[in-house]
Amino acid sequence: LSLSVCVYAFFLTRAILAVSVAAVSLAVSGVSNIIVYLIKEYNVKSIDSAQIYNIVNGCTSVVPVAGAIIFDAYVGSFPIVAFSTITALRSLILLTLTAALQTLRPSPCPVGSSHCETPSAGQFATLYISLGLLAVGTGGTRFNTMTMGADQFEKPRDQDTFFNWYFVALYAGAIPGFTATVYVQGRVSWALGFGLCAAAGAIVVAAPLLGARFYHKPQPKRARSQTLLVLWSPPLGKGGLQCHPTTWVTAMGLVRRGKPPSSADVPSQSFRHVLKQIMSTE
Repeated sequence: LSLSVCVYAFFLTRAILAVSVAAVSLAVSGVSNIIVYLIKEYNVKSIDSAQIYNIVNGCTSVVPVAGAIIFDAYVGSFPIVAFSTITALRSLILLTLTAALQTLRPSPCPVGSSHCETPSAGQFATLYISLGLLAVGTGGTRFNTMTMGADQFEKPRDQDTFFNWYFVALYAGAIPGFTATVYVQGRVSWALGFGLCAAAGAIVVAAPLLGARFYHKPQPKRARSQTLLVLWSPPLGKGGLQCHPTTWVTAMGLVRRGKPPSSADVPSQSFRHVLKQIMSTE
């Protein structure tokens, strides 16, 4: 590739990632008003609405931990981001449909009435599917985008700069989501508010795909997932796994396989309790 093409690809990929981060933050923050939506449109009690919201937030926090160990070791960051963004877009479209179509919601509760129509099983199923897809899509997108962006840089200093701008874009996108989008949902229309979130989700899907040919896609490293499995295997089962310090250093990717580690490669004694747990057997 020519120098001009390389420079163009360099700035294009980073601009696309910044737009993607801001858009996903806008889309997710626009759904933060889901408790009010459940109370007003689904006639769900406030306590139950808060519990549903907490479950969705909990799943959103668990998905990156569970998914990163599996997919990062075998697939890589870009396929995860592509799959997660499409999943998030589907959830936002489905959530918009629940607000736009009256058949997907119970009848409005009369003012001052204590007897409100409860959602049917199908209406609850549609709502829960949309929220479940949202948790999976958000959890797989928010932090894997950070990993994919860091992979575009070789120098640690450049990676640190990217992390700083990542959080700038993240919170910059959240500002209109928590203000303008929530205002539209409460004052204008829930369907329009969720539709804005879906539009932002469409940008999130399109942005990474536009720069797919320019991204640097490193090969997945199974050693990182194997290291976590070794770390947790002794307390979870009997016998554990024996792991020689040299094997530990090789698994961490500190040295190349077949090359003897130097004294600088051997882990320090600061985490000897962790190494003891890894190499212990019962």
